[in-house]
Amino acid sequence: MSAAPAEPVYRNPVLDADWSDPDVIRVGDDFYLTASSFGRVPGLPLLHSRDLVNWTLVGHALQRLEPESEFAAPRHDCGVWAPSLRHHDGRFWIFWGDPDRGVFQVNAPEIRGPWTRPHLVKAGKGLIDPCPLWDDETGEAYLVHAWAKSRSGVKNRLTGHRMHPHGTELLDEGKVIVDGDHIPGWFTLEGPKLYRHDGWFWIFAPAGGVETGWQGAFRSRAFFGPYEEKVVLEQKDTDVNGPHQGGWVRTPSGEDWFLHFQQRGAYGRVVHLQPMRWGGGGGWPVIGDDGAPVAEHRRPDLPPQPPAAPATDDDFPGGRPGRQWQWTANPRDGWATHHSADGLRFTCVRTPDAHDLRALPNVLTQRLPGTPCTVEVDLRLDDGEPGARAGLAVLGDAYSWIGLQRGPDGTVRLVHRFAETVADQERDAAPPRPAPSGRARLRVDIDAGARCRFSYDTGDTGDTANTADTGDGAGQGGFRPSGQVFAATPWRWVGALLGLVALAPTGQGHAGTATFTQFRIRIQEKRADR
Repeated sequence: MSAAPAEPVYRNPVLDADWSDPDVIRVGDDFYLTASSFGRVPGLPLLHSRDLVNWTLVGHALQRLEPESEFAAPRHDCGVWAPSLRHHDGRFWIFWGDPDRGVFQVNAPEIRGPWTRPHLVKAGKGLIDPCPLWDDETGEAYLVHAWAKSRSGVKNRLTGHRMHPHGTELLDEGKVIVDGDHIPGWFTLEGPKLYRHDGWFWIFAPAGGVETGWQGAFRSRAFFGPYEEKVVLEQKDTDVNGPHQGGWVRTPSGEDWFLHFQQRGAYGRVVHLQPMRWGGGGGWPVIGDDGAPVAEHRRPDLPPQPPAAPATDDDFPGGRPGRQWQWTANPRDGWATHHSADGLRFTCVRTPDAHDLRALPNVLTQRLPGTPCTVEVDLRLDDGEPGARAGLAVLGDAYSWIGLQRGPDGTVRLVHRFAETVADQERDAAPPRPAPSGRARLRVDIDAGARCRFSYDTGDTGDTANTADTGDGAGQGGFRPSGQVFAATPWRWVGALLGLVALAPTGQGHAGTATFTQFRIRIQEKRADR
């Protein structure tokens, strides 16, 4: 007698990259998720799933950050913090906090838009992590938000408001409805998500900080309190540090699930899916395995779906980057040229900050995969003047990049540079090497510790600086290693990023162009089952 087939399982994380501060909803048979995008553009990513395990990126709700002038240069830890996604009255709504300006919202009839321009709901410093609630029982609307001490001097408390049902304005001055300073052992209370369930107002909110914190639940019969609290998810004896901040969603069959993040250093905040049920010990939610995060679990009771994940590879058809790419600030006309073929044709943008990629707005980025991988891209440095350069970067508080640069005599050389966290200028990670064809295939191998090994193939047999061949057979000479291992680092709230850039020193006139083609990410360790 043959054994019964194994019950299908999924393994965490279900989104193995930096999808920070996730929130999730269901509309019909579809699930949608958004996440923090901070200072990158476009912002407010929109992801779609049919099974809560396999997700695809379908667009962004915010095409530019406002005010435009404030985001003309990188502000990596500003902008869009911890959005909340809701569906009400036939429209999708996203509320978020800009810690320097206040609470904003956008809305749209469909997830792919068109989305409205950002509307300021509440002005102020340090207003973060807002979440609305439309109470279908009473017709009332509410909003709760947290506080950033860096801007307001206040933290560890949640403020509640009555809100106009149109979602455009608040109807009172607000009241502190949960004060974490009055709960023994609680600190850095933030990230609230507001719900109605079983006659209670519920606030799901994390505390304890991103590295070591926990997920709390608060409930009250009245919106303005008083609230009672309980810890409903924490690390316990697992290896999932700080499991918290996310959203609750219910499937059509009535199953409950909770999506949250885990902070993983240079990889940022990866997303886990936890089973959830109501009724544990007096009607409280029970998340994970009796309050501990699960590494794997039975899949949700939803129709099977083909494996999927947000796109990474890109051929740049028509010279346009795919949805997975974001600029480090509001983009300007002329950075990239649209054309009829494949390939990303960049202008070598003149800048006084050519010595520090972290200060540049014209870096096109995507998230660093949370799994060991190999990243490759073809680069051609076209006509240009001395100093014009372009390359592939691993970008964070420290960074390293490899690419091509035109020298004073007009020849092109392979260069590899890096900058430490405390340095304000980059320096050579390896001696420059000839690249007479003006082309190179660039590679970064990234291991489980986010340690990056750079290599290159110029296709030129004359490069004898290092004749090691990795066996890939690329070009005539194969890939040659460059420099020492570089340990990727995160930004303040953001994981490390992969970046493409073309730039030149200050001067007059056209500085040249660079073309990137065949961007690929190969995951080195594939799971047997997602």
